[in-house]
Amino acid sequence: MELNGRPATTGELASLALHGYGHFTTMLVTDLRVRGLDLHMERLSRDCRSLFGTELDILRVRELARRAARAHASPSVIRVTVFDPGLDLGRPAGRSLPQILVTTRPAPAFDRLPPPLRLGVRLYTRDSPQVKGTGLFGPIRQRRAAQLDGYDDALFSGVDGRVSEGPTWNICFLDGEGLVWPQAPSLSGVTARLVGGLAEEAGVRVATRPLSAAAAARMSGAFVTNAVTGVRPVAAIDGARLPPAALTNKLAATYRDLPGDPL
Repeated sequence: MELNGRPATTGELASLALHGYGHFTTMLVTDLRVRGLDLHMERLSRDCRSLFGTELDILRVRELARRAARAHASPSVIRVTVFDPGLDLGRPAGRSLPQILVTTRPAPAFDRLPPPLRLGVRLYTRDSPQVKGTGLFGPIRQRRAAQLDGYDDALFSGVDGRVSEGPTWNICFLDGEGLVWPQAPSLSGVTARLVGGLAEEAGVRVATRPLSAAAAARMSGAFVTNAVTGVRPVAAIDGARLPPAALTNKLAATYRDLPGDPL
């Protein structure tokens, strides 16, 4: 764990730990290459302007992420977190000096499609879903509640009944004609954008429309996406089984074959 390229101290991390005000992106780095690297950097720039009102030095971000990746076995999961160690809780609108925290962990070993998920629908909408914020209390609480109910993870649904996303992933459904992304407030994931683009390139129809939990459970298949696991099938929603889909396997393989961009 390094802050601006050197070991972070407990004091420097206090603001992040106590207030949780910051943003991040998580990348799977393989041989110093990242799928959708520009999209990850675009997210960091956009969220830094949104939370701190200042521009982020993206070249420095890439340098620090590259340094961390070189120091660990490939593949590895690199998380870049941007926060202000000097944040004044009483005056968060004061001048901000956001810093770059880079953490690394081993990547999970997936030599094939990850096992399918059983999802339980939970009433929850993320605060400021357009920002990949560090405050994960709500999403993790919903994941825990779903697992206590016997599911693998939680699928969020708003007060309007529309499903949206999960704690750390986007979800896509198959309707027999193509892909359907749920139309609801959610974080636009890098992997979701890449997979959607791959589907369109393959001539698969890609649509976005509102989906209730009941309608989602009647679809002809579903999968979730995030940077670490790629494409992962969904086996059931609230106990209603979803059939396995050949298109999910095809998209997962096509995504895995993406070479990535040089870090």
